[in-house]
Amino acid sequence: MAMTMTQKILAAHAGLKEVKAGQLIEAELDMVLGNDITSPIAIGEFEKCGAGCVFNEERVALVMDHFTPNKDIKAAQQCKRVREFAENQNIKHFYDVGRMGIEHALLPEQGIVGPGDCIIGADSHTCTYGALGAFSTGVGSTDMAVGMATGKAWFKVPAAIKVELTGKPQGWVSGKDVILHLIGMIGVNGALYKSLEFCGEGVKSLSMDDRLCIANMAIEAGAKNGIFPVDDITLEYVKGRFTREVKVYSADSDAEYERTITIDLSSLRPTVAFPHLPENAHTIDECGNIKIDQAVIGSCTNGRLEDLRVAAKILNGRKVAKNVRCIVIPSTQQIYLDALKEGLLQIFIESGAIVSTPTCGPCLGGHMGILAENERAVSTTNRNFVGRMGHITSEIYLASPAVAAASAVAGYIADPDKI
Repeated sequence: MAMTMTQKILAAHAGLKEVKAGQLIEAELDMVLGNDITSPIAIGEFEKCGAGCVFNEERVALVMDHFTPNKDIKAAQQCKRVREFAENQNIKHFYDVGRMGIEHALLPEQGIVGPGDCIIGADSHTCTYGALGAFSTGVGSTDMAVGMATGKAWFKVPAAIKVELTGKPQGWVSGKDVILHLIGMIGVNGALYKSLEFCGEGVKSLSMDDRLCIANMAIEAGAKNGIFPVDDITLEYVKGRFTREVKVYSADSDAEYERTITIDLSSLRPTVAFPHLPENAHTIDECGNIKIDQAVIGSCTNGRLEDLRVAAKILNGRKVAKNVRCIVIPSTQQIYLDALKEGLLQIFIESGAIVSTPTCGPCLGGHMGILAENERAVSTTNRNFVGRMGHITSEIYLASPAVAAASAVAGYIADPDKI
C-alpha cells in the first residue's frame, strides 16, 4: 500500500508495515515536550496515575518559556513545580532562565529533535518540527502525562494534502508570506486533522528558518501536522546538532492525497493577515495606511537569526516612528548571543526598539507587550484571535519580520520596498 511521508513515520513507530488514513494506532515516541503552562497539569496527572518515573529521562523536554522570567507569583509557582519535577526525575532536557529559549526554536537548535522522529508536545505549535522531516503534533496535558510515563501515544492516522511549491521567493518574501498565503487560500479549517505535506522544486529555495516558520503555522490551517522532505538543507542543519540516527522517510510516488495545492513562490507578495483570523490574508498592496501602535518581531514563528537579520537590515540607520513601540525578541539564548556578536542588537536599540530576553510573552498576551484598549499591533507571531495579545478591542495584524520592521519605521503597515 502506498503511503505519505507522515504515514510512513507513523507506521514505523507503530511497528506496522503500513497504515492508512483514519486508522487508530499506538506509536512509540522519540520526544515528549512540555512548557511552564502545560507541564504542571501534566505532572499532576502523571503523579495521579501512579507513575514512578518517566519512561526515559533523555526523551522528555521541559522548557520554561511562556511566563519567564516569571511575571507574577502564579508563574513562579508553576515554574517551581516543573523545576522540582525535572530535578527529581533527572530530566536531561530541562531549560530554565539563562538556558531557555522559546521551545519550538530551542529544540531544533539544540538537536533534541530530528528527521524521522515521532514527537508530541503539550503545545499546539509542536508541529514546527515537521520542517526537519519529523512527525510532530500538539496534544493535551493528559496525553503528555501518559507520554512521559509510557513513551507511547495513540493517533488517528491523518489523511494528507499535498502542497507543491514551485519557483523562488522574490524580494522580501519569506516563509511567513508562504504560510499566510496558503492559509488565506484554504482557511483555518482547510486542513482539519490532516497532514500538510510540502514538496516540489520550490522547497530547495526555502531556508530552514523558512521551513520552521511554515511548519509552525500548519496548525493555523487546522492541520494535525506539517512536514517537509529531508534534503541537503535539512541534513546540513542537523549535522553536528542531532546525535541520534537520522531516519529519512519519503512519500511513495503513488501516495494518496485528498487534494493537491500548487503555489508559485515567485508570484507571492509580502502578505498580512488582518484581524481576527490568520485566514484573513491580504497582500501588502491591499493594506492601505493602517496605523499601528506596536510592532513585535519574535516568537516561535519568527524570532530566529535570519528573521532578526532581515529586521535589522530595514531598521539600520532608521528610527522607529513616534508613538510606536517596537519589541524584538530573539527566540533563544544562542540567537540572542549571535545577534549580539553581529551587531544586530545595537541596530535595534539605536533605532528605538527594545530587545527582550527569549520569551513567548506578548504572543499569548502574557507579558512584555500587552495591548491596551483599541490598540493595534503588527506582529510576527502566529495567531491574531480576539484578545490574543491583550484587550479584546485590540487588533493584531500578522506579518513577516520585514513587514513588521518596515511598519515600525513608517508608523503604519508598510511595504518594505517603500520606506
